[in-house]
Amino acid sequence: MAGENLKSARALAVAVLNQVDSKRGYAGQILDKLLPQTTEKQRATYLVLGSIRNRSAVDMVIAKLADCPLKRIPAKLLDIIRIGAYELIYNPQTPDYSIVNEAVENAKAVARRGGARRSPTGKKQTAFVNAILRQITRHIQNRQTPLSEANTQRTLPQTPTTGCEFDADILPNPKDSPADFLSTAFSLPKWLICSWLDEYGAELTRQICFASNRRPSIYIRPNILKTTTQKLVEKLHTANIDVEVVPDFEMIRVKSPKAVMELPGFAEGLFSIQDIAAARPLRLLQPKPQWTILDLCAAPGTKTTQLAELTGDKAKIIATDIDGERLKKVKENTIRLGIKSVTAIEYEKLFENSKFSILNSQFDAVLLDVPCSNTGVLAKRPEVRLRIRPQTIAKLTKIQNELLKSAASVIKPKGKICYSTCSIQRCENSDIVNAFIKQHSEFSLEKENLLLPSVGACDFDGGYVAILVKN
Repeated sequence: MAGENLKSARALAVAVLNQVDSKRGYAGQILDKLLPQTTEKQRATYLVLGSIRNRSAVDMVIAKLADCPLKRIPAKLLDIIRIGAYELIYNPQTPDYSIVNEAVENAKAVARRGGARRSPTGKKQTAFVNAILRQITRHIQNRQTPLSEANTQRTLPQTPTTGCEFDADILPNPKDSPADFLSTAFSLPKWLICSWLDEYGAELTRQICFASNRRPSIYIRPNILKTTTQKLVEKLHTANIDVEVVPDFEMIRVKSPKAVMELPGFAEGLFSIQDIAAARPLRLLQPKPQWTILDLCAAPGTKTTQLAELTGDKAKIIATDIDGERLKKVKENTIRLGIKSVTAIEYEKLFENSKFSILNSQFDAVLLDVPCSNTGVLAKRPEVRLRIRPQTIAKLTKIQNELLKSAASVIKPKGKICYSTCSIQRCENSDIVNAFIKQHSEFSLEKENLLLPSVGACDFDGGYVAILVKN
């Protein structure tokens, strides 16, 4: 669909899925490029991310209830069907006839681009899409029903309280196999579910599943160098943006659907977008204005700029990242926010330069927000569930260990390491920290916190933080 004016949210969503699947790209990056082509930005985003979060469940419904193996469906038609099926199951407020009708129109557009609009092939493709979605519709008994009253094996959960009920069993028996049930119902890898069940038990795992499939709220962190929470709230309210303050976390939740960069105050650098869980590590670190701080995995700079704000833009902050392209984002964010205390240096140059070499630099603190599995942010990064493997995490733990050793080598006595992840896997969190302390007796654990992803009025992602002190 490249090169077209994709005015329809559904058409644009299909185009994004085409690229996510064919190029193994990230939906967020592809959305950023294509969204200007539609006036329905929020809806297109909702369809893309929601359909990826629930990919396995949607595919299961297509295969089981429409009796059609996915391998038989051409990729471009399959994405049209996936968007339609996703809306039928998870968006009960939208009339089913409009969902099916537009899917048929999008199938016609595919045929038209392939030069087969009026050919038998084109007509077959259109009829095929229509038949599958109507078959799914016929099997839906109730598009939204209370989970407390529904048949568990026939109902795909939508929220912690509602689900879409079908006329036949489509899910495993949760009593016989809780892991199979949760994996199928929430489109999450079974091995990941099993790890959560072992670590957190059945009830917490169920909550994590709902949180991993939620539509995440947008939270903004006021730039306290330029404004206050109250002034920013007043500015947003004046522009008819519905927001609420989350006082326990010093954040503002945006309730009005609107593109972030279009919010009043963004261009002036009055705030940054940051989840509650992501903001927590530095609040536990409590950085001081007189400190010299190294942010070792800085891109795109959300935590780097938070460091500057918390220290009144008076600390000396060195930001680096092994990805030079992404490091440019750090510079862009510091400029937008009006921050002066951050110096961004390419990773290779940082350790080549004698001024900042491992032998000579002595930092009061190192922020180490390491690359991780992202199992705490599955709602925001839905593709992770399609790609993550146990061996991937094994490779990541080696990188995390090495980075922690690097951080330890530049810390001065009484200095601190803030080790953080957006993972909820023990092997990336407390196991890494405990193993490090055993090997480096000069360090001790000052604080440790694991936040599991949560769904509800004040929803948030999951993540881990440990504050290590050099004795």
